[in-house]
Amino acid sequence: MTRLMDTIKKDHRELEEYYNIILSSNDTDEQTRFQNKLTWELARHAVGEELVVYPALEKHLRDGTETANKDRSEHQTIKEKLQKFQDMHASEPAFIPTLKSMMMDLAQHIEEEETIDFVKLESAITPQESERLSKSFSRTKMFVPTRSHPGTPNKPPFETVVGLLTAPIDHLADIFRKWPDDVVAPNPSTA
Repeated sequence: MTRLMDTIKKDHRELEEYYNIILSSNDTDEQTRFQNKLTWELARHAVGEELVVYPALEKHLRDGTETANKDRSEHQTIKEKLQKFQDMHASEPAFIPTLKSMMMDLAQHIEEEETIDFVKLESAITPQESERLSKSFSRTKMFVPTRSHPGTPNKPPFETVVGLLTAPIDHLADIFRKWPDDVVAPNPSTA
């Protein structure tokens, strides 16, 4: 049984790993490959939380709507910075400072989710519901955009509709991006 919190934390650790690889590399090609991987994972993670986890916060917690709205607001800031970062070339002087600024916001957001928001959610739901949400979150990430689109809605059902329209374009463009393991784009159904 995989709890929702475990699935979310796994994503968070991967994002931190890609960030550290970019920072420690002096090779712009490697930085570009992990820039694409970080962007791909963070964009999908954010939308997955907005479509699956935040509605669960609203449903199961007394202060869930307030918590979800705060988290959506934090996501918006991160998505705006991600959009800027995803369109940069690794050789640009602002590349690393832009990444660091985005990750500073993301680190604070992750800390709040892992120590407060999702702890409260896990205590308010059954283990079976947690597992169901974990599976739903993972499945949802297969069908959402793989790039940041901060101008799109961030609440269902509009986010779902826009995501379903935007995702195929992102997935097609992913074919032509450089990736850490090889030149082939990640397959969302296996991630």
